[in-house]
Amino acid sequence: MHSSVRPTSAHCDDDSLWVTLSDGRTIGAPLAWFPRLLHATPEQRAAVELSSRGLHWEQLDEDISIAGLLAGRGDGTRPAKSDEAA
Repeated sequence: MHSSVRPTSAHCDDDSLWVTLSDGRTIGAPLAWFPRLLHATPEQRAAVELSSRGLHWEQLDEDISIAGLLAGRGDGTRPAKSDEAA
């Protein structure tokens, strides 16, 4: 998926990742989709770097693509639903 939409800002609250895009949209995703962000400190979450294709947190070794967010994909390492219930 190729898109000219870029992130212009990103921040996290207690429950969600919020990304403002160059086309004016703001999209959100639950932090539960991204365990590294979920378990990070607010300071670590705030240290996000923006690129033309997505978001990067150096200290957390986390990369999130805009294409993935738009497609509704989270981190592939998150537990399956059956694991969450245990």
